[in-house]
Amino acid sequence: TRSSRFSGPPLPLPVSNAAAAVLAAGLVAATVIDIRSRRIPNVLTATMAGLGLGLAAAGASGNTVVASLAGFVLGLVLMLPGYSLGATGAGDVKLMAAVGAIVGPALVLSAFLCTALAGGVLAVVVAIRRKRLAATLAQTGRLVAAPGAAPQEIRAASAASRFAYGPAIAVGSMLAVLIA
Repeated sequence: TRSSRFSGPPLPLPVSNAAAAVLAAGLVAATVIDIRSRRIPNVLTATMAGLGLGLAAAGASGNTVVASLAGFVLGLVLMLPGYSLGATGAGDVKLMAAVGAIVGPALVLSAFLCTALAGGVLAVVVAIRRKRLAATLAQTGRLVAAPGAAPQEIRAASAASRFAYGPAIAVGSMLAVLIA
């Protein structure tokens, strides 16, 4: 017998089912490709952004075209500082912009914040798996203690300190949609 706490209508999503499907499919593809190749292809992010704008133009996303464009620009702007410091790749920036085109400006801000949390958790998991937790925490401490040295410290990070960020964007973006 099902408990009464599981009955009732499903909670509505803040975006249409079509937009949620495009978002989920694009994020799964980006995650798989990023883990395998450490790249997020332009064709994927452009397709996601184009579908987000197309759904908005058709009135099928829950966003207007203006909101879709604003979400795209905001997603781009939110990720640019990390890219300029060398902490994220260009594909990550374009992926968050594509997310913004699909979900709009309010949700892309939430997606960015949830992505930052997911990225922090992922960084700890990766550091533990690579047996580099102490080194990672020490490096983080240096970044906090001397923020002016952050750009040089980030650019000098070895390959052992880097990981695919697409999965964090996927988890953060879907979490933002689900909790909105």
